[in-house]
Amino acid sequence: MSETRGARMIFAGLAVIVRPGMNLLMGKKWERFETLPSGGFIACPNHVTEIDPLVVGHVLYNHGHVPRYMAKGSLFQVPVLGAILRASRQIPVERSSAGASRSLELARELIAGGGAVIVYPEGTLTRDPDQWPMRGRTGAARLALQTGAPVVPIAHWGAQEVFPRYGKGFKIFPRKTVRVRACDPVDLSDLAGKPMTRTVLDEATRRIMASLTAGVAELRGETPPPAPWDPAEHGQPLTGRDVERGSGPGDRR
Repeated sequence: MSETRGARMIFAGLAVIVRPGMNLLMGKKWERFETLPSGGFIACPNHVTEIDPLVVGHVLYNHGHVPRYMAKGSLFQVPVLGAILRASRQIPVERSSAGASRSLELARELIAGGGAVIVYPEGTLTRDPDQWPMRGRTGAARLALQTGAPVVPIAHWGAQEVFPRYGKGFKIFPRKTVRVRACDPVDLSDLAGKPMTRTVLDEATRRIMASLTAGVAELRGETPPPAPWDPAEHGQPLTGRDVERGSGPGDRR
């Protein structure tokens, strides 16, 4: 499906505003984006700060891929913002069966048209105290198995130094460099066509998160923890800013 004129205008206008701002805020080092699939795909970034969607969208747009986000359905009801989201054909995520079906159909259309559908597999900002990718949720795996689209983990590091997680302002000086790396597509071929059981979804999610974590480890030059952080084991909610609450097995604080 080709891009509509309205969507092209929205993205062109956003690019005029966002790209100079991102270039002003941070240096950038983009790695391996020449390896991205030529057609549509699912991009799965790690999530360490509120501004990293702009970081990921910036690099994908600059490499010729129109970024579409899976976003909370409630955001589409916000004045002005909702109109922009709808006009740029972002994808609302709703809990109802009918809403989920519409989201899946739109995602399929966008991927078929060569777009990049961005899904944060963690579902929210990482709760890991050292900001490693935490335990993933199954949304990205489900979309991949339903559409057959390639899954490309997008690892990045450094944006959290410009705007710390749940921070109240930018830290521009000294100037920071944000590194963003496209990982190899995750091999889910042996899971394709199987019944979408919890076991299958968990295995697909495990592979996505393992690849993403390995990419982040390379950027950080550090060894990741042996197992991803699980908020449930540490008494942490998946919403809100209470990331330090609770403790449990393997607490690394």
